[in-house]
Amino acid sequence: MKINILFALSILLFLMACGQSNQLITNNDNSSSDYAKQVSLSDNQAIATFAGGCFWCTEASFDQLKGVSEVVSGYSGGKEDNPTYKQVSYGKTTHAEAINIYYNPEVISYQDLLDVLFVAHDPTQLNRQGNDVGPQYRSAVYYRTPEEKSLTDNTIKKLNESGKFSKEIVTEVAEFTKFWDAEDYHQDFYKKNPSNSYMRAVGVPKVKKVQKYFPEWIR
Repeated sequence: MKINILFALSILLFLMACGQSNQLITNNDNSSSDYAKQVSLSDNQAIATFAGGCFWCTEASFDQLKGVSEVVSGYSGGKEDNPTYKQVSYGKTTHAEAINIYYNPEVISYQDLLDVLFVAHDPTQLNRQGNDVGPQYRSAVYYRTPEEKSLTDNTIKKLNESGKFSKEIVTEVAEFTKFWDAEDYHQDFYKKNPSNSYMRAVGVPKVKKVQKYFPEWIR
């Protein structure tokens, strides 16, 4: 009986990883040249690019915010062109699972988005988030301007000094280079798959945590 229970727990933990949940959904890993969304940047919008573990969870956390018009899941921070999910999730690239956040700075600021990021995931875990292990699940901020870099560095410094986390923040802070849209089935994943077991166990608690800490920013 004890062996059966341990086996069941091991299977559950296996399925609670983002990569393994994806394998249950589809084995057809189309090239990311089949871009999921073509989002145009309007005059009153800016883009923030973050990484914080499985992009299903980070997308869902930010997609609920006022002033955010769109969140696109994809790959960033690496050197390879046209990465696919299979390549990234198996650690065959230098990319991280990331999101592009299209937002109106007059409604929600870059600093506000940073504040949400450091609540929506654990920035002290090096190259992992929970059962999602590997540099593809690293915590990262890919800044586009010196101001964004300064805001990010100051935010991390203040959080480290505050004692909010028991360990030092290990978030990568690097200049933005390129963002590759993920395959279609990753986009708006939580909206399309609200009963997905991984999202219910891992993603939903993160979404609710953001709602708890920032109720005034929730649509």
